[in-house]
Amino acid sequence: MQTVETLNEGLKRAYTLTIPAAEIESRVDAELKRVAPQVRMPGFRPGKVPANIVRKMHGPALMQDALNTSIQEGIQALIAEQQLRPAIQPSVALTDGYEPGKDAELKVELEVLPQVPAPAIDSLKLEKLVVPAADEVIDEQLQKFADQTKKWDDTEEGYQAKMGDMVTVDFVGKTMDGVAFEGGTGTDMAVELGAGRLIPGFEEQTVGVKAGDERQIKVTFPEEYQAKELAGQDATFDLTVKSVKTAGEAKIDEDLAKNLGLESLEQLRGLVRGQVESELNNLTRTHMKRKLLDQLAAGHDFEVPPSMVEAEFAQIWQQLEHEATHEPDPAAAMEEMEKERDDYRKIAERRVRLGLLLSEIGQANGVEVTQQEMNRLIAQAAQQYRGEDQQRFIQYIQQEPMAAAQLRAPLYEDKVVDFLFDKAEVTERETTREELEAAIESEDGFATGTHHHDHDNHKPKQKKVATKKADDSPADETAAEEGDAEVKPAKKPAAKKKAAEAPAEGGEEAEAPAKKPAAKKKAAGADEAAVEGEAEAKPAKKASAKKAAPKTEG
Repeated sequence: MQTVETLNEGLKRAYTLTIPAAEIESRVDAELKRVAPQVRMPGFRPGKVPANIVRKMHGPALMQDALNTSIQEGIQALIAEQQLRPAIQPSVALTDGYEPGKDAELKVELEVLPQVPAPAIDSLKLEKLVVPAADEVIDEQLQKFADQTKKWDDTEEGYQAKMGDMVTVDFVGKTMDGVAFEGGTGTDMAVELGAGRLIPGFEEQTVGVKAGDERQIKVTFPEEYQAKELAGQDATFDLTVKSVKTAGEAKIDEDLAKNLGLESLEQLRGLVRGQVESELNNLTRTHMKRKLLDQLAAGHDFEVPPSMVEAEFAQIWQQLEHEATHEPDPAAAMEEMEKERDDYRKIAERRVRLGLLLSEIGQANGVEVTQQEMNRLIAQAAQQYRGEDQQRFIQYIQQEPMAAAQLRAPLYEDKVVDFLFDKAEVTERETTREELEAAIESEDGFATGTHHHDHDNHKPKQKKVATKKADDSPADETAAEEGDAEVKPAKKPAAKKKAAEAPAEGGEEAEAPAKKPAAKKKAAGADEAAVEGEAEAKPAKKASAKKAAPKTEG
């Protein structure tokens, strides 16, 4: 095989490879000899079909296989001979097609990983903001559990509902011209007055009803209501009151713990304290990691492969576009995004650079993900699948190195970060949760690695980049999930049809009017750095199916 370098500019390389016709033909001949004994044809004994007939029958397919094999081996030989470290899969093309009997000439283009300068990690200094898990915070969480598991007592005939009571109603929602709208009918919906789970005006107008009453209330759906045909529209609801109940006293006692499936109040308090401490530790780690990555970004500047930056930017942009579609005014959200396109590209470049830097640090210091840890990652990821799909996913990860690397990358990144935490000079300072969250909030724009000029945040104006509760990295999302509330009150018995859960247009379910959803968080607010030398373009999480109306609970 003949190799000629045609481009060596920055991180870009290009080569012309010539694979001799004799090499390809030799592969075809070898394959013909292998398959000939297996060929069956009428008029010939098994394995006795003449070679020229076998070639005529299978020659084109064997020629294509031989060419593909020669190309693959040629690329691998090129990488080894030139000691290349491809940033992405090389681009390969036959210059003038291919004709049997002629040499195959290939044009190979690729980008290589940069030579990362020796990372400066001996002078790292970090401040660790620590928030103690105060007893009053634990008590507040316990009270929430008690409130969620409180009992409801029947009322005497004629009792009028007050805020804090539970009213069970059947309802029919209608437009102002009296036509019942799709998904607006339900039975036995339990409404806790004052909980704020329904659209403004619904709960307030239900105050004063008695069991057996019929009442019509008028509401206005929020402008950003998920059912677009109802957004901003006036409507009425005809209510039939089935019952009114008052809340029993919500006590923090042994019965509360037992209702949650635990042995004692002491055990419940211990679990709640552990959860609160885990959440606070995640916030502390988020702040420390951001400061660490800021220092690394400020102290290292080297060229990164444009293809990796483009892949990371495409991932960021795809997530932003997805979230923009769920904004009240998608067109306006997209317009704001476009104004900051260049800044998001800088975010992508910083992420790639930090990823390569962390990879270099990890490799130089023996950081690795063990096979046991990898097996656990695969098992956790496979839980989102069922049955045969789960097994296929596991096989895919085991057979595809790139997929395995993508799954491994967040944990590897976390282990490198922990290594750097141990290397750094860390000073602790006790603070409040409010101060810690404010510090994290003020650093939303750290993902660009720049704190200069007027583009401190590099995010769409008036649109805040998300601050995740953990580390703004995939690994810490996993950690956060593992540390989520393990103690949860038993769910209330489901009503027959809560909040108009009748089939809505398009086969979806609509639920009765709920308060407007929280503002959407922005993507791309973190250094989800690529590690192990790969771009690690992470797939956006699949959005759960939106219902025609927001839920009445939660």
